[in-house]
Parts: sequence; C-alpha cells; structure tokens
Amino acid sequence: MPYKAGERLPAERASRLGHLDVLKSELVKKLCKSFEDPVQCPISTNCSWEAMLSNGEPLALVFGVDGSMQIIESETPPYKALAFIKTALLRIDRAALSSIDEESPHPFALRDILADSALYHATVLPLRYVVVPGMSVYDAVREIIFESVKDASLDGEPFETLKWIVYEKWDGKKKHLPPFECPHCEKTIATLPYDAEEGNCPNCNGKLFLTDMLGFHQEMAPDSTPETVATAYMSIHETLLLFTGVRYFWERKKEVFSNCLFVKDGPLSIRAQYSKLVAPIRRFLAFSRDQGYPVHLIGQEKTGAFADHLQLIGNNAPIQSLFIPGDQYIKEQIQHRPDRGAPYGKDTNYGAKVFVRLSNYHQMVLNIPTGEYVKNPTVSNLIGAERVFATLPTILSSRFEGALLPIELAHGVASLSTYPSAKILKIFAEAKGQINE
Repeated sequence: MPYKAGERLPAERASRLGHLDVLKSELVKKLCKSFEDPVQCPISTNCSWEAMLSNGEPLALVFGVDGSMQIIESETPPYKALAFIKTALLRIDRAALSSIDEESPHPFALRDILADSALYHATVLPLRYVVVPGMSVYDAVREIIFESVKDASLDGEPFETLKWIVYEKWDGKKKHLPPFECPHCEKTIATLPYDAEEGNCPNCNGKLFLTDMLGFHQEMAPDSTPETVATAYMSIHETLLLFTGVRYFWERKKEVFSNCLFVKDGPLSIRAQYSKLVAPIRRFLAFSRDQGYPVHLIGQEKTGAFADHLQLIGNNAPIQSLFIPGDQYIKEQIQHRPDRGAPYGKDTNYGAKVFVRLSNYHQMVLNIPTGEYVKNPTVSNLIGAERVFATLPTILSSRFEGALLPIELAHGVASLSTYPSAKILKIFAEAKGQINE
C-alpha cells in the first residue's frame, strides 16, 4: 500500500510496471484471457419459471417506504463524523397512480399526489469525535435512538409500533420482553415488563431503554459509533414506519386492511442482533392471515447478489412469469457456497425471494412474506400472492429499470443525495459548531 499524502509531502505513487512480473505466469495469462472473453459464462438452467397468477383483484391503496443516509465528515483531523438519516412513508391510491405518465410524470401531478400523503422522519447520530457534554458517545447514541424512535413530529407512532411488535400486542396476551444484553453489565438477563418503555437491569440496576433490546449498543465503543449502526437504524425505522400503517388499519379499519399494498425499498430481512424483530413479525403475518386479514407486503431488491443473478437468468424467462428459488438454489447458484449449514434466511428473513418478469422492460426481485419460515417456498406459501401480482402492473414506472412508482416517489421524499443535500447538511452542522469546533 502506498503512503498517503500529508500536509507537507505528496502521496507515494504506485508503480505502473509492477504488474508485468505477475503476467509472466501462464496461469495468470489464461485467467486474463478468460476475463476478457466476451462470451457469456454458463447460466444455470434449472430455474423453474411458472406463469404468474392473473385472476386477482388489484389493491386500492398503496404505501411506499424508503430511507436515505449521509455521512458528513470534517476535512481536517480528527475527522469528526455525523450520520444524517431520513426515512419516509408515502400513501397513494391506485386511481391516482393510473393518471401518472409512466415515462414522463408531470411534476405538478406528482406534487398533487404527494400533498398531505407523505410522512418523514429525520435524525442525526454522532459517529466519531463528536462530544456530547456530560455523556459518552455510547450513551448519547443510545438516548438519541430512543428519543428519535419516539419522534414527536410523528406523534410517537413508530415507537408505539415497536412496542406493538416486540410485546406482540395483536394477540391480546401480555408478554414480557425476552432477555437481551444489558448495555451496562453486558449480561444477557435484561428485560422489561409488558408495555414498558424504560426500566432497570436486574443485575446492575443500569437504566434500560426499550430500544436497547434491539442491540445497537453491541456494535458501539465508548467514544465512537460505526456507520453500521446508522445503517441499521435507518433499516429498522423503515420497517417501523411500514408496520405503523399495518398497525393502524389492524387496530381501526380491518375492512380496509386487506385492500392495501405495503411496498418497502429493500429486502424483507433484518440481520445480526437486530433480527430478534423477525420472529414476532413472522408470527403476526401468520396470525393475520389465519384471521382472514392477509397483509399484502412486498420488498424490492434493486442491488445485490439477487439482483445481479436476475440479470443473468431474466432474459431467458417467459413474459408474465415468476421463479421462487429454494434454499439449495440460493446457496449454490446465488451465494456460491456449499449446500450445508442453516437454511438461508431462517433467522433473518420475513419474506421469500421471488424473481418476476412482467415484460421485456420490467423484471425485478421481490420479497413476499410467507408467515412462518418456509425453506423451499412455493406460490401457495406467498401471502396474498394473487392480489399482489394483480397490482404490480398498475404501479410500474418506466423512468428506471424495473422501477415501482411507490418506491420511486418515497425515495424522492426520503432522499439525502450526495449533491447538493450533503453540502447543505455539512454547512448546517458546521454552523452549529458540531464538526469543526
């Protein structure tokens, strides 16, 4: 690795001829030739594409959720850093969507749809060397997360949704929280009684927040926070916003509940220590389905291994078809690892992967819930599949590859683009003396 530039001296330059010795190897030459060969690599042919269900009734109301994050760093040592996070929930009806031009939507038409139909949440997390008077970064981030989820601008609804999920309020059984790691003594015996928001550790008597059970503190050091905490917060808040809409209709208007489609940008999964939310979400999805009120919910993966794999297999798929990969296929063909170990997504996913090809111009990777975990799901396991697939053609956008209009519009509300928004945020942070002072 070359030396970086300093305040006095320039950076060390890498040699432009150092690779010549490597190329003397015959094996390396063969690899380079194969790399440059335009012939496409072999593609798996064991994809069981099947006709998409087409006899369902499109859903009337559509909700889209998305999030955005920007890391703002100072340009001089010690390189202080803040994470600006924004999430948004958008509600639109199918009739309004049908009036929008898929290829060139009129800005005023979009404005009219977005008026009084979008909610957003924003917060800031300190990452490195940002001093909060009287508190360590560790404790400051814990409290900021707690207060942010209770966001007064949203009347604390995402926080109520968090309680609704972790205490499983939908079934009427008052449950305590399962034990989680205490942020003070680090023993996995911390818990809270039913519906509690705060409490104390039974071992060290340290103060506990309900949001501590999610495990953000397990990634943090006393005086710094990795970017992964900000990313996890954004993902979890997106999930809470989405299920806030689900909870609202479940508690107030169940007759409307099953006529809504909830669309999330990204997979229906929660990883690492945060995956403790997955089990109660699965139980609710199965419970609501069994009660006759299925949740119509999809997540769309626009990037990553599954999206890349669709680029390889999608062009050979019939129009109006779908393919649901099983555990073995995912491990061997997408993750490229041996077919052993725990089933894919057993502890982290609350939606099955579904490859969909609607037309020559629209193909996408969707996640659709199955309720309880299914190792090798089929169409019959997908909750509300008929109505979901009937609704998809009505919410397509032609502005981007495989785009869904609810996600596109929600992204417009939640976006914190690198330019110019990041510049504006940096100016704001510096004006408040949070970075350079």
